[in-house]
Formats: sequence, structure tokens, C-alpha cells
Amino acid sequence: MNPRTVGLLFAIATAVFWGLYGPALGKSRIVGQTPFKPYIFIGIAYLIWGCLGGAIAVQMSGDGFAFPAKAGWWGFIAGTLGAFGALTLTFAMYKSHDASLVMPVVFGGATSVAAITGLLMQAQAGKMHLDFRQVIGFVLVVVGVVLIQKYSAHGPAPKPATQAVESSSDAGAESATASSDSAAT
Repeated sequence: MNPRTVGLLFAIATAVFWGLYGPALGKSRIVGQTPFKPYIFIGIAYLIWGCLGGAIAVQMSGDGFAFPAKAGWWGFIAGTLGAFGALTLTFAMYKSHDASLVMPVVFGGATSVAAITGLLMQAQAGKMHLDFRQVIGFVLVVVGVVLIQKYSAHGPAPKPATQAVESSSDAGAESATASSDSAAT
């Protein structure tokens, strides 16, 4: 299998893992308790799987465990960004109570931020090239997120306003009728 195909398969696996992350985070919430208790276990999982998986991958690649400063600092920065992303995702899920609302914004936005950061890094190296198709892609991401938000199921469908008004006026009329009936007897 060629390296691009393998890379694509791992990218798809990442999308599946991260796509399931939001709903799993939503399921971890206990009503009446802070939603940040699961965040502690997210950190433990990152520590265990990050260190264990990283060590196994280094060993399998045949490389040694001497770490250049660049790898250490940028690895720490990347881990910090990932941890802050998990924390802000927890805040988003806590406030909205809806993974299907939050996740398309997070991943549509993350795609755009990654592409813009790549462009800025190219510009810094003096090699920036902005293809019109990428601009179209940015627009399609925004349109896609808006369409997903507008047409996704975000919990039970609300009752039509007319039924709610009729129900409350019916209840008021029944209450008034019951009061007048009891006053008459």
C-alpha cells in the first residue's frame, strides 16, 4: 500500500475517533455534577495512551529516545493545544447540551484553522500559494456547517407554538369552569 493511502486511512481513523469524542463526552456528563469531572479522566487517558502509544511507535520506527529540543517544545505546545481544545469542547458541550450542535462547528472550524495556519507558515517561508479551489473549500466548509446545524436533529422536536398557546388557554378555561362550578354548588 502506498504511503498516501496509509496516511488517508489513518486520517479517516482520526476523524472517526474525534467524531466519536464529542458524543462520548456528552454521555460522560452526570446531571447535577460538574461536566469537568470527565476532563480529569480525559487527561489521564491522554497521558497513558500518548506516552504508551508514543513509546511503542518510537520503538517500532527504530529510532532512539534522545529528544531534540524542537521535538520536546513543539510536542508540548501541540499537547497543550489539544488539552485546551478538549477543555473548550467540554465547556461548549456543557453550555449547549448537544454534541450534534457543537461537533460540526468544531471540526469545520478546525479544518479551516489548520489550512489557514498552513498558508501562514508557507508565507513565512516565502512559498505561499493560495489556490482559488482552497478558497472555495473554505466557503463550502462554512456552508456545510450551517446546513448541518440547520437540518440536524438537535433533540426532540419542539411543539408548535399554536398548540402550546391552545393548551394553556384550554387549561385556563377548564380551571375557570371548575371554579365557577364549585362556586355554584
